[in-house]
Amino acid sequence: MHTLHKLLAAAALCGLSSLAMASGNPLSVHVLNLQDGLPSPGVSVTLEKHAENGWQALNQAVSNEQGRITALYPQGQALQSGTYRVTFKTGDWFKQQQTASFFPEVPVIFAVDGSVAHYHIPLLLSPYGFSTYRGN
Repeated sequence: MHTLHKLLAAAALCGLSSLAMASGNPLSVHVLNLQDGLPSPGVSVTLEKHAENGWQALNQAVSNEQGRITALYPQGQALQSGTYRVTFKTGDWFKQQQTASFFPEVPVIFAVDGSVAHYHIPLLLSPYGFSTYRGN
């Protein structure tokens, strides 16, 4: 019976992930705290696009209880090719956790070429280091 509950919970989580993707938003992020292995809720994140005269602000959001922002790209707009910057406001988040940190923010600059319909940027975070990659 315990195994059945685990299988049902896993199926529900997969379904929720599918719903997030089904929302049609082309950009999501996820913040995980490597220090304790838990999601990082409450991280402010900004999205900008590079233009001729510098960076143009597009959107901002805060990570949910699972450390996710499932729809960071502006709603109702088509994703355009170009160079984007997602900035995680990590210093503010670590202050809220009463933890010293070396990085006040983590900017991630990436290129969108239109080869995929959805871009996902996970941030693996600790007070004195971070790692990121192109997820799916």
